[in-house]
Amino acid sequence: MIVIKNRQRKIKVDIKDLHAKTQKMLGVLNDKDVNYQDFDLGIMLTTNKTIRKFNKQFRDKDKPTDILSFPFHDYLKPGQKIIIKSPEDKNLGDLIISLEFAQKNAKTTWNRQFNEHLIALIAHGIAHLIGYDHLTDKDFNSMLKVEHKLLKSVGIKY
Repeated sequence: MIVIKNRQRKIKVDIKDLHAKTQKMLGVLNDKDVNYQDFDLGIMLTTNKTIRKFNKQFRDKDKPTDILSFPFHDYLKPGQKIIIKSPEDKNLGDLIISLEFAQKNAKTTWNRQFNEHLIALIAHGIAHLIGYDHLTDKDFNSMLKVEHKLLKSVGIKY
């Protein structure tokens, strides 16, 4: 189940649309053994002030950022499937997104509409939750392929 909590009041977000697109992106990850649409995923929409606290606490960076990912299966390697041994294993993890940060960067950095950029951030976060990262150029390119696939499923060009 996807749970989206909007913990800010300044920026309007269509939670139903966000939920539907996130569910559709999870479906792209499905294979014969694993249905990711049945997995739990938490998304918290928040402010720069709140995400800064999380970024400082968990990454030792005292500044706001656009998204933080907290994978439930932090051992996953890129492309590795989650092996379900118990009901608790059907959990991808949590994403925290600063809508303030995302709104500012949507146009200035990415030349996107805000809603499109928000979906792109969720695709990026999902890629992190399933083991992808961007520490090297090779890792970055592998991660981009996954993000493109996710975004294509909801009609967004990267």
